[in-house]
Amino acid sequence: MTDLEISQKAKLEKINVIAEKIGLTEDDYEQYGKYKAKVNLDVLERNADKKDGKLILVTAITPTPPGEGKSTVTVGLTQALNKFGYKSIAALREPSLGPVFGMKGGATGGGMSQVVPMEEINLHFTGDLHAISAAHNLISTCIDNHINHGNELDIDVNNITWKRVLDMNDRALRNIVIGLGGKINGIPRESSFQITVASEIMAIFCLAESITDLKNRIGEIVFGYNRKGEILKVKQLNVQGAAASLLKEAIKPNLVQTLENTPVFIHGGPFANIAHGCNSVLATKTALKLSDYVVTEAGFGADLGAEKFLDIKARKANLEPNVIVLVATVRALKHHGSNMDGNKDSIETLKKGMTNLEKHIENMQKYNVPLVVAINKFVTDTDEEIEEITKFCNKKGVEAALCEIWEKGGEGGKELVEKVMDAIEKNEKSKVKFSPLYDEKLPIKEKIEIICREIYGADGVKFMPKALNNIKKYTENGYDKLPICISKTQKSLSDNSNLLGRPEGFEVTINEVRLSAGAGFLVAMAGEIIDMPGLPKKTSAELIDIDDNGVITGLF
Repeated sequence: MTDLEISQKAKLEKINVIAEKIGLTEDDYEQYGKYKAKVNLDVLERNADKKDGKLILVTAITPTPPGEGKSTVTVGLTQALNKFGYKSIAALREPSLGPVFGMKGGATGGGMSQVVPMEEINLHFTGDLHAISAAHNLISTCIDNHINHGNELDIDVNNITWKRVLDMNDRALRNIVIGLGGKINGIPRESSFQITVASEIMAIFCLAESITDLKNRIGEIVFGYNRKGEILKVKQLNVQGAAASLLKEAIKPNLVQTLENTPVFIHGGPFANIAHGCNSVLATKTALKLSDYVVTEAGFGADLGAEKFLDIKARKANLEPNVIVLVATVRALKHHGSNMDGNKDSIETLKKGMTNLEKHIENMQKYNVPLVVAINKFVTDTDEEIEEITKFCNKKGVEAALCEIWEKGGEGGKELVEKVMDAIEKNEKSKVKFSPLYDEKLPIKEKIEIICREIYGADGVKFMPKALNNIKKYTENGYDKLPICISKTQKSLSDNSNLLGRPEGFEVTINEVRLSAGAGFLVAMAGEIIDMPGLPKKTSAELIDIDDNGVITGLF
């Protein structure tokens, strides 16, 4: 059966039953149909004095295009924890319609480790991403409206950094001209679109800890410059309250369930290759108050999502992960070894691809957080291949656990639960404390260089003239003490998607640096990364259909 067919045959519990499992009453949430709910923000406030549960971060080695199963392992691990007597909640990102209709398909786990209702989560869900798009585009509209009605702020129409957004892959919107057709239609100028999950509103949404915090952060967004070169903020347009009001319901964490009826928060969804790749702080913190163990994921490989979780989200939200689970697959390791070996299916190819796993292990150990490698088993994997990965990890002083959660659900995560619990216990006894990679007070260039050198393995960083001008301007305006979010390809540790394994002797090129003042970080654009993806020649949309009874097919 496909993942969709498995999910459609699942026996779901009503969402009120799921809510009761984590101590919520009917006054604590609002139902969105039978199987979804929005949890009120006062739940977190009311439990503020309660001790937090343990935080487990799931990440992965550099992935192949279909991904290596971070979401599947996250869901499977929380099912396994609950199955073996530990109270656990998973905290995941919301899927974007772009990848759903593009190449990847659904994003709710797989096999017997899925979040349900799968179709609804992947298609619109509770409307959060649409609300984020609306809030972002309200600001875009008000910028052009202000210019059209006299431009009191003296906005430089050639130096507006705020784009428009759409939650769909559409390369035709990367560069556009607006305001054509005469004065009645506004002032003509060049503009562009980015995908909603790359919006600064999405980043703010996922880092804000209250509605007031959300509104204040939106007000701090720098949308452009006046003709004197001075920064202009959204609060000067006085629309931060209106934008926040569009997010009033969206900001409440979404509660759903797994195939084994364990609770899951799915909330917020920034991409990790062009944004910071983590679900909302509100969902994570609420889950930590309502359970003993929270399993969360960070997007793409550990060089992207995990680094940003540890250096941005954890730092800003005062979170301390208790253990990191690094997902590896035979498929991906062979992929990374294939550029060095003609026989893509040989055990030697697997061994050569281990260099990628090696680098990710070394990277995660730099944060002083215990690490467990989860070998996400595919039906085609052999015992010999699994043994090779296990031996390699043990030589590196890292525990490895076989994961059969795709096939067996929670039961298939027993070994991983044991290794994770053991790692948490040993860490508590050692008193070793989590620490970010760099001091955020360092100069901008130095912070970028640290990430590129320590995490990517680069020999150096090449800053293009535009990036240097950006850095100078942000430093002069007092934004140099912010952490760094590097946007780069997810297909390689480097900024070149063709360099597999563990690249060496390369230089990272930073083309520009963008300011996300409301979110509270700087975005360094590396290589050829773009913030509006395109669709592949053969789209997932062509495979998706619906019948007269409303039954959807082809969704992953």
